Amino acid sequence: MKVLEEVKPATHAKMKKPELLAPAGNLEKLKIAVHYGADAVFIGGQEYGLRSNADNFTMDEIREGVEFANRYGAKIYVTTNIIAHDENMEGLDDYLEQLEATGATGIIVADPLIIETCKRVAPKLEIHLSTQQSLSNYKAVEYWKEEGLDRVVLARETGAMEMQEIKDKVDIEIEAFIHGAMCIAYSGRCTLSNHMTARDSNRGGCCQSCRWDYDLLTVDNDGELDVYYEDGNAVPFAMSPRDLKLIESIPNMMDLGIDSLKIEGRMKSIHYIATVVSVYRKVIDAYAADPENFKIKPEWLFELDKCANRDTAPAFFKGTPGYEEQMFGNESSKKAPFDFIGLVLDYDKDSQMATIQQRNHFKPGQEVEFFGPEIQTFKQVVDKIYDEEGNELDAARHPLQVVQIKVDQPIYPNNMMRKEV
Repeated sequence: MKVLEEVKPATHAKMKKPELLAPAGNLEKLKIAVHYGADAVFIGGQEYGLRSNADNFTMDEIREGVEFANRYGAKIYVTTNIIAHDENMEGLDDYLEQLEATGATGIIVADPLIIETCKRVAPKLEIHLSTQQSLSNYKAVEYWKEEGLDRVVLARETGAMEMQEIKDKVDIEIEAFIHGAMCIAYSGRCTLSNHMTARDSNRGGCCQSCRWDYDLLTVDNDGELDVYYEDGNAVPFAMSPRDLKLIESIPNMMDLGIDSLKIEGRMKSIHYIATVVSVYRKVIDAYAADPENFKIKPEWLFELDKCANRDTAPAFFKGTPGYEEQMFGNESSKKAPFDFIGLVLDYDKDSQMATIQQRNHFKPGQEVEFFGPEIQTFKQVVDKIYDEEGNELDAARHPLQVVQIKVDQPIYPNNMMRKEV
């Protein structure tokens, strides 16, 4: 694989601002993603998707999500990207017709039969080829363009040089991942969950077996198994690689003309989605505004670390990664330095009282941080906490409890509150 440095110099005059595509596992996450700057959101319906453990959307919720997104100029794509068996085909025509009626912009699909069915019964839906097809070369992309698709989602293993060749040779929208999980296998090629939990990973049953912690075993001369130790300690092992983080390569991807930059994580929390979307929104906008003087700000990197992440790496974008760039080390996840503790519901400027929905324990005397798209991030110490009846509390200790606190600066609905740990 050629490396990033071999990509031809950027022509900023040709650069366009790409779509920022965010995940949402339910309606609340969809609204947060749009509020924090996503241009489009991908979701899963009740059928034909790969995240059976996400809340997933009913048709009524998809319709509500589309109406909400449209008010902000955002688009909704619905995943229908299972590798289908004959039994999955019953009801497909009706399902796609209903999706089209919701006003969703398009579907993300892997199976040719679903593609052909969509063309026939729901022609208004855009068709985006899922990463489950593992496209990483221009000839494969060319084939799917000739099949009438509107967009292809590249394999996570696609490097910058390959992206450049695809953009140069095929006139089709290109979507690429910029942040989130990496698979142990090429997408759509893994059957670990099938063997280990009897759940079909390509029909919504992936249980992320590759992310479990395993013991490494050695076999001695007598054929006996023993746990492998280094310096007297057992060595934990996870098969999956580090998660993807391409914040520092966003300028390169924009110079390449990638049409849609995708954040993975429909199972993630609203705090994760808000944090990651807002950071990448700032990066994209800053580079588009002044590419010649653009620099990655340290506070953007620190902001990404404020939400729970596994170890991260740029994966294959800059070239084939080595061992150290893929393996975790001794911990498969990092403790986030901040806990998400509250979602802002309302703020009264006259009294400076904020109405907060509690998401984690906090109490008077603790320093908290507020952030959101309308405000500059700021900190203050919690003074007194009141319940909805005006009774003073010693702590906000109950999940989803609605409380009130005084906040010195104006804040807005859907701003978030967190504390350092």
